[in-house]
Amino acid sequence: MTGGLPVFAWNQADRRIYATRRQLAAERLSPGGPVAARLVWRKGKREAHLYLRRQAKPKRLMTWPQIEALAKALAARRFCPDCRRDVGYCLPRRYGHCFDCHTSSASERS
Repeated sequence: MTGGLPVFAWNQADRRIYATRRQLAAERLSPGGPVAARLVWRKGKREAHLYLRRQAKPKRLMTWPQIEALAKALAARRFCPDCRRDVGYCLPRRYGHCFDCHTSSASERS
């Protein structure tokens, strides 16, 4: 026990009782309480929090206005400011424009 929490090694925690946040999310659940235990592996270099399955709650669903706002935000990330078109993927923040514009500007420089 560390800090009052039980500590488990890899594959030692009972999966019927404990789950990680990702395991709960895969089941469309969210943690309903505080961290119940710790999972430690790679000689203590890696760790994850474990939550009690019996306290898990259903995930909240997004409302239609939230879904519409998210769709608008993602669409804005697909719009290239140079060629002014929807390129179908999120623009890399590193370049700030689509790959076509990046390769054409790179060839113009050389």
